[in-house]
Amino acid sequence: MGKKVILSGIQATGNLTLGNYLGAINNWKKMQEEYDCNYMIANLHTLTIRNDPEKLRNNTLNLLALYIAAGIDPNKSNIFIQSQVALHAELAWVLNCYTYMGELSRMTQFKDKSAKHADNINSGLFTYPVLMAADILLYQADLVPVGEDQKQHLELTRDLAERFNSIYGETFKVPEPFIQGVAARVMGLQDPTSKMSKSSSIPNDSIFLNDEPDIILKKFKKAVTDSENVVRFDIKEKPGISNLMSIYSAITGKSKENIEKEFEGKGYGDFKVAVAETVIEELKPMQEKYKELINNTDYLEKIYRQGAEKAYSIANKTLEDVYKKIGMIL
Repeated sequence: MGKKVILSGIQATGNLTLGNYLGAINNWKKMQEEYDCNYMIANLHTLTIRNDPEKLRNNTLNLLALYIAAGIDPNKSNIFIQSQVALHAELAWVLNCYTYMGELSRMTQFKDKSAKHADNINSGLFTYPVLMAADILLYQADLVPVGEDQKQHLELTRDLAERFNSIYGETFKVPEPFIQGVAARVMGLQDPTSKMSKSSSIPNDSIFLNDEPDIILKKFKKAVTDSENVVRFDIKEKPGISNLMSIYSAITGKSKENIEKEFEGKGYGDFKVAVAETVIEELKPMQEKYKELINNTDYLEKIYRQGAEKAYSIANKTLEDVYKKIGMIL
């Protein structure tokens, strides 16, 4: 039995946040030792909103450099750019024809994004989960790392795989969710009831991976807490301080109970500085490596071209099987 296959990716929009790092990339780094990992830069998914073309190209390369700087090893994991493997769009069209309107209309992310982009509610926004399903099923992924906000999309992927298999015989692996652990959902510093976002318009709400140390310290010092001034974990009553504790716990490995003891008798000011310093030290090696990589365009091109070739060779086997079963002439 070979290693289980993992497929995951992040959209090439905006700067990555501490939430992206702790909730996804840092866990990916650990997975690559045990699994056959495919990590995608999801630039086709960004097209549901209007992008500046040059900015999108830069964001794509920035994300590639950050993947590698954060510890995703191209010798252990396959890193590729989604748009360079056209089979994603091909399988998405096929799967669209096996997806029901009612299924897509129930997707909560469609409702959320429609509210945010009321002037651009396009069909791509509606069928976005089908492209996500194609991403996963092309690589016969056993496991998909997902946060709570993506579980519904994975359920649709599983439904589509089972539906297709029931009609045409065993074709797709039915993927299982790989639910990530501590700090898989880092919240905003100014709005601790909402997930930390690359696109947040709230000042000081998100820590970006390329933030300078003084900016990181400033943002944590301004983080919303409460009036109790006691470092205690209670998501309902103390969402702000609980979020900071989750971040500190994820980086240090300390339990919530140990953190409470460590800062017993100390105020929020001391704790905020401690969290900031911990984050700064955690990000420092990655930021240094990123600065080296982002200027090495030849190396980055080599990685994404090799990644696309490998991804195509895997995905093409799946799509050929699909096409044969549905009656396409190859």
